[in-house]
Amino acid sequence: MSLRFLLDSNILSEPLRPQPNTKVMEKLLEHQQEIATATVVWHELLFGCYRLPDSKKRRNIEEYLQETELILPLLSYDHNASTWHAQERSRLVKLGKTPPFADGQIAAVACVNQLILVTNNVSDYREFQGLKVENWHY
Repeated sequence: MSLRFLLDSNILSEPLRPQPNTKVMEKLLEHQQEIATATVVWHELLFGCYRLPDSKKRRNIEEYLQETELILPLLSYDHNASTWHAQERSRLVKLGKTPPFADGQIAAVACVNQLILVTNNVSDYREFQGLKVENWHY
């Protein structure tokens, strides 16, 4: 199977919730051979983890991330992604819209790799042209 989906941080972290969304969990299992994430998302997850004090919660997150890193492809924000992002950011700024920089990076990685971005924050990515987005929560 080839990659089809790029997971945003809110989807990738769903298994860590006290009561994970069953639909998201089913989709993660169903598409486990077709999912990847972006190094930008990886940074968000690690940054959140590193900000926590030493605790059982932090150790659980660290263990989950170590396991995930072994099996999940991490796609880089590379030359093609940065070019796409610059073009889209310029277009959006001319329209008076300024999406968060990291969201633009994530959108760019998904778009240039021809992947569907899976997120629970669909509205954050609505303005990006040519980006396919899905929400597995519903």
